[in-house]
Amino acid sequence: MRHRIAVVGGGPAGLTFARVLHRHGYPVAVLERDPAPDARPPGGALDLHEGLGQLALDKAGLLTEFLELSRGEGQAMRILGTDGTVLRDWRPRPDDRANPEIDRGQLRDLLLGPLDVQWGRSVTQVVPGTRDGAVVHFADGRQETFDLVVGADGAWSRIRPAVSPVTPHYTGVTSVETSLDDVDTRHPDLARLIGDGSVAVYGVNRSLVAQRNSGGHVKVYAKFRASLDWHANLDLTDDEAVRSGLLALFDGWAAPVLDLLRHGTAFVHRPFYALPVSHTWTHVPGVTLLGDAAHLMPPLGAGANLAMLEGAELAESIASGPGDPAEAVRAFEEQMWPRAGKWAKITTAGLERLVSPDPAEALALFDQVQPS
Repeated sequence: MRHRIAVVGGGPAGLTFARVLHRHGYPVAVLERDPAPDARPPGGALDLHEGLGQLALDKAGLLTEFLELSRGEGQAMRILGTDGTVLRDWRPRPDDRANPEIDRGQLRDLLLGPLDVQWGRSVTQVVPGTRDGAVVHFADGRQETFDLVVGADGAWSRIRPAVSPVTPHYTGVTSVETSLDDVDTRHPDLARLIGDGSVAVYGVNRSLVAQRNSGGHVKVYAKFRASLDWHANLDLTDDEAVRSGLLALFDGWAAPVLDLLRHGTAFVHRPFYALPVSHTWTHVPGVTLLGDAAHLMPPLGAGANLAMLEGAELAESIASGPGDPAEAVRAFEEQMWPRAGKWAKITTAGLERLVSPDPAEALALFDQVQPS
């Protein structure tokens, strides 16, 4: 007997879960609130690690395609001082596959493949514990019952309250994101500054990071410690006002570095939230969580990788287990929690060092984790 399984959320975690189940011949309903794959910008690039995200894609049978799409050169990392001095300039070997970059949109399309995603299905809540399984409530008033509902719907998950009352807390660090288009043609000096991968500049309690995506597109992230209401006197819908505010915040930094902000288009405010490092819950039959819904942590390169591997592992456990997936889910949760807790500690400590009163902390962290 094949059980009715739904995953809420069409991000990397949900799609990996569905794709691995599909590979094993198991149908799964993917419920995504966006009306279409390209309904909103997919976000910046992701670096998928060999033992995490790449392992998940291997379980989905997609590793070869990923390696063809990804950019090994995107692993390059340059660190500058606030005066523009080059402090570190690390470049990967041609055959380095430790964590190549891929655009989120490209990864989404790779995972989508043959999946039949139900677009525009906005879930409001899940009620577990009924005799016939968990009931999914939709924004249009409809309801559907599934034997298992997997919440892969991100930081502000609508599924999480079914298993845990915990909500994310503000980390004290905010990011404002902007973009550069056609950088090699329109801004060749900035293209050289960024190089093939990313460039980062660390100051006192603030940083600027620029990351190449494909097609000459660059994402720029201004990160700084501030209260949640730091923008109380600033209209975040006014790009020029935000630009002026950021330039004032980074006043005194080298002109070429500040050009990353001067030439940016469309500013997006993204405060960093996190769940408690050791977030767990008492197992609830018929419902579980993946990725940010389960263990939201600072965005330091681990979250999407963990989420994808969790999706793949849960799918394999369900596909290989006999009958009712309840025991597979319970075992999966017991395996997920300690690993996620370890990475949550690492990324929380990393954020403290990367946006620190002492910029030397960021440089020391780079030297600690970067291959020689």
